[in-house]
Amino acid sequence: MVQYAIRTVSAIGMACLVLVFAMPFAWMFSTSLKTLPETMIFPPDWIPDRFVWSNYAQAWGSGPFLQYITNSMIVSVGILVMQMLTIIPAAYAFARYKFKGAWFLFGMVMITLMIPSQLIFLPVYLQLSAWKLLNTHLALILPFASSAFGIFLLRQSFKQVPEELLEAARLDSAKEWQIILKLMVPMAKPVLATFALFSFIAHWNDYFWPLVMTTDETARTLPLGIAKIREEEGVANWNILMAGNMILVTPILIAFFFAQRHIIQAFVYTGVK
Repeated sequence: MVQYAIRTVSAIGMACLVLVFAMPFAWMFSTSLKTLPETMIFPPDWIPDRFVWSNYAQAWGSGPFLQYITNSMIVSVGILVMQMLTIIPAAYAFARYKFKGAWFLFGMVMITLMIPSQLIFLPVYLQLSAWKLLNTHLALILPFASSAFGIFLLRQSFKQVPEELLEAARLDSAKEWQIILKLMVPMAKPVLATFALFSFIAHWNDYFWPLVMTTDETARTLPLGIAKIREEEGVANWNILMAGNMILVTPILIAFFFAQRHIIQAFVYTGVK
């Protein structure tokens, strides 16, 4: 009886938690299908009298949204690829090698977590300007080519792998790069998937860096396109703005849907048998 009561309370708690997180998305979707007068009604109606799908067409037509989406995809995926190429060998070195100054170097990596990008954007901006990379995708990718958080997260995962497995692989004449790619990376797949999702969401939604590094539409990303809707249409047109935001969050929801199983595995320690 007590166990049944605990399960019931847990189910109710989980339902309430899901409701809290889902309500903003449901409200955004509902508002994106309303007419402008319906967005001003108080108390608000969750279900519109009729679904105005033309709001999405109007939001899409407010600017070069295909260009924005392409730029966001290039930048987000480009950053993720660069980060994977840097954090995997760095995390492996910090986790499995003992060398002089290792803790000092790892501490320096961790210190960078405390430095916000807004604090260092000016010297980075001047350097990229000197390299003539402003208004390019590289200006949005290179400053984030590595991740201290990714190195820390992956290092913790690599340290859980028993040394005996690595020694067995070396006895089979496996090279270090083969150990990384064929042994360590597959075992850390949930952690890599979790980090990939976090990185993709952070840079897909990034507004500040594309704002200061670009001045025209050639490399501007989707968040700037959404802000342009607000500037052109005015803050009163919430239905158009919410339609634009739905376009913005849809790729994130799709990515989360495919990565959710790996995220759960990353936060549940199962050990290595």
